[in-house]
Amino acid sequence: MPDKRRMKLVAYLKTGPTASHAGGWRHPAAALHDIFDPRRYEQLARTLEEAKFDAGFFADTFGLPDVYGGTFRTYIQRGGQISYLDPMLVLPLMARVTTHLGLGATLSTTFHPPYLLARMLASLDILTQGRAAWNVVTSATDMEARNFGMDSLPAKGLRYDQADEVLEACNALWECWDDDALVLDRESGVFADPEKIRYADYEGKYVRTRGPLAMPRSPQTRPVFLQAGSSDRGRTFAARWAEMIFASGGGGIEENVAFTQDIKSRMAAFNRPPEHCAVCKSLGVVIGETEAIAQEKADALDALADADLVLAHNSTMLGADLAKHQTPDEVAAVQGGAGITGIEDTMKQRAAKEGISYAQAVRRPRKVMVGTAQSVADQMQAVFEAGGCDGFAVWPTVSPTMFEEFGRLVVPELQRRGLVQKEYGPGATLRDRLRA
Repeated sequence: MPDKRRMKLVAYLKTGPTASHAGGWRHPAAALHDIFDPRRYEQLARTLEEAKFDAGFFADTFGLPDVYGGTFRTYIQRGGQISYLDPMLVLPLMARVTTHLGLGATLSTTFHPPYLLARMLASLDILTQGRAAWNVVTSATDMEARNFGMDSLPAKGLRYDQADEVLEACNALWECWDDDALVLDRESGVFADPEKIRYADYEGKYVRTRGPLAMPRSPQTRPVFLQAGSSDRGRTFAARWAEMIFASGGGGIEENVAFTQDIKSRMAAFNRPPEHCAVCKSLGVVIGETEAIAQEKADALDALADADLVLAHNSTMLGADLAKHQTPDEVAAVQGGAGITGIEDTMKQRAAKEGISYAQAVRRPRKVMVGTAQSVADQMQAVFEAGGCDGFAVWPTVSPTMFEEFGRLVVPELQRRGLVQKEYGPGATLRDRLRA
């Protein structure tokens, strides 16, 4: 490639049988009965590393979504996207069978205190030898808030203000130990040098922590920060902190270029070079030997999606019960502090692009890229080379089969074109390799 840009690939994962597509778990190729078996996640990690993915991260929600109809009945009965295991306990299993793959978890700055976050993530970075990533979220559902003793979420702007402080506090904690503070000298009897360890003493408006952490500095000092905010405040937060952004899959090339340029331009205000943040477009694929076969497979997949589950899922993402509210204005009127701006934008863009109403758009299964390995690579290349993204956040239509097909069919085509890595690049840590 003339500009030597390399397309980044990161996998969007769930500790369950499905992710994003409402019909995916019902597909005959979907693995169901091993979701509590460690070997499932070990094999998934091997698959991603063999395909030279940069990282995989687990999306996470704390609880059973009950926005739709005021109950979790539809979500649990129809197989909604739920975290059945704590990803922080699954990631070490994946680390043991891989060497280069970045490994990330979703953790909320609204519900977790800085010391706990810093301790967990530093431990993960140490145990993975510098491959830890943190998908930083402020959370988006009142259901989660109630599970943590709140009546509802704080306003979105306030959540981001608190998130800024949480990350500042975590960074202060991660800096408490000098690189050479751990001595381990048997003869002198010095285990660690107390002169090279200090208090964090962070105090903000929303959080405070004394420190220090009771562990040495990790290989990366801090995990790689991932983020997905699409609101104006979320974009500013991402421009300050994010090293990888998961952008909505909606819109055409022009919309993707505009989003990417907006993020990169905002980074200048924080003295960050644009190449220090990779914007990754959300991507689910259905691959066939021919275009007709691929479309037939996509239609069959969509036919498996339960209509009520689609509405239940989108109700959770939008923070409004779509059984009652059918227009963007109605949704906005009841959201409060809940809802994900990127999902709202995607629904509006899909309605406009397909010439359908908003009420129809929220009833359709998530849109996927359909085609042969060559045509899927063509579509990815077109967005990438136009500057619409720096890579892709790949979510499984059918898990884990889609990742196996993507790694076996699409990745070699992208490699042949010089778009993705054939081997992991130089550098000891995930951050080093992302910037190489």
